[in-house]
Amino acid sequence: MATRIINPILPGFYPDPSMCEADGYFYLVCSSFSYVPGLPVFKSKNLVAWEQIGNVIDHPEQLDFTGAGVSRGLFAPTIRFHEGKFYCICTQVDKLGNFFVIADKPEGPWSNPIPIEGAEGIDPSLFFDDDGTTWYIGTRPAPEGPKYNGNWEIWIQKIDLETGKLLGESKGIWRGALRDCVWPEGPHIYKINGMYYLIHAEGGTGPDHAVCVARCETIDGEWKGKPSNPILTHRHLGSRAGIRNVGHADLVCCDGRWWMCCLASRPYGENGKRVCNMGRETFLVPVIWEEGWPVVSWETGKIEEAYSLSGHAVKRDIEDSNATAFPAVDDFNTDDLASYWLSLRKRDPAYINCKENSGVLRLYGAEPVSSDGNVSMVVRRQTGFSFEASCKADFHFDENEDTAGIICFQNEKYNYRLQLTLKGKIIILQLVRAAGGDDEILAEEVMTGGRKNVQIVLRVVAEHQKLSFEYGPDERNMMILAENIDASILSTDVAGGFVGTVVGMFAVAGGDWTQKKFFTDFDWFRYENSGREWIC
Repeated sequence: MATRIINPILPGFYPDPSMCEADGYFYLVCSSFSYVPGLPVFKSKNLVAWEQIGNVIDHPEQLDFTGAGVSRGLFAPTIRFHEGKFYCICTQVDKLGNFFVIADKPEGPWSNPIPIEGAEGIDPSLFFDDDGTTWYIGTRPAPEGPKYNGNWEIWIQKIDLETGKLLGESKGIWRGALRDCVWPEGPHIYKINGMYYLIHAEGGTGPDHAVCVARCETIDGEWKGKPSNPILTHRHLGSRAGIRNVGHADLVCCDGRWWMCCLASRPYGENGKRVCNMGRETFLVPVIWEEGWPVVSWETGKIEEAYSLSGHAVKRDIEDSNATAFPAVDDFNTDDLASYWLSLRKRDPAYINCKENSGVLRLYGAEPVSSDGNVSMVVRRQTGFSFEASCKADFHFDENEDTAGIICFQNEKYNYRLQLTLKGKIIILQLVRAAGGDDEILAEEVMTGGRKNVQIVLRVVAEHQKLSFEYGPDERNMMILAENIDASILSTDVAGGFVGTVVGMFAVAGGDWTQKKFFTDFDWFRYENSGREWIC
């Protein structure tokens, strides 16, 4: 059994982590933006091994994501446990705003959202004080009017969790540790040894991101920052750092020792072109207390690749695997998709299901992946610098331009699609690149003519920032359609937004998608990382 913490504890697109302890276990949630199911929930006994046990937002009655771009939706959740109940508070930008949901068990079911009227801003948190008062903590633009972009403040107000009503007056308590701070965000309040502590991030969620701390003897008093803020950042390491964008943290105590989860990104690629395809991932670092202040990763001041349970930095062993393991192969032999599979905006069982044809995932063609509408897509996160992803698909074409295949997706405008499409009476294999403009066909080959049904294996092979796209009748007889294709367009640095790359399957109808005439059955999907590098 593993006895060390291996970073990142959640590899791949798992940003804005928050965690809590309940009944001897630790629970962690992350942002999911417009992917559904949303807000993944992980469980661990010792902070070493993590298992996904569900998703907070897992049925369409909870929230509507119609029309939302991939980087909108759900921002920065906080999970807390209080008096036998789990609470998850979050922001749905552009629609509901700030809300919370409640559950008896972290795996759910979670309630429908309870909106918080008057709670402007983003990144909400809850604090349960020992006098029975519950506090809402959030961020908002400076009330007198922002003097510059990112001139926000952290504010508090009492809240009634029975009704979701804010009580009394709100009060701004903190505008960041540094002069002219931008984007103070991700705030969490704790009471430790009679003192209130505020952990927050600032500097924006890019290269200048940083974790800072303030404290106060009373929650609504005068907060003072630690003189040596920030307490965790990699911004001073420059663009060559193996880990960037460090910030957005939460604290937890395990067996008398304190730990901090945070987000960070791992760039890779050629010198001068190192970018972050996996977006922002979740890391864990040790914390000690000196003179009433937290000291993070005290031996080096940086995120290390591994830590002993006593908090000392150690080297990973070659046999060490990721702290969170997902199955390499899904053969779709259950009625419901596993909790790690994602769809965009909604997962309509009429278009995406494992029940209609037992043992396969059936995708009916819907709207294009470039749209903000009903997209028929099932994807999972990229979790390593190099990987292989493949699927076996059975296409049942109906109309001209019916299309389906395997996709490497960063957002609606940046993706690669290895697809089969019907052109008149001919089925064509294509590699399509979307890179911010019109789609570009990089390679294509005629597969067959005179029939509308074909079975094929499709595969993507990633070697760092180079992609190869392959096809064949089975896995032992694969041919290359294109190779040495630039993967850097799948990075947040190029594509923008807040998400990371996902890989999976899609189907687009050439005609009226509401008629459900075209479908593709996926017999299995395989994803495996082909390297164990920690950083590049």
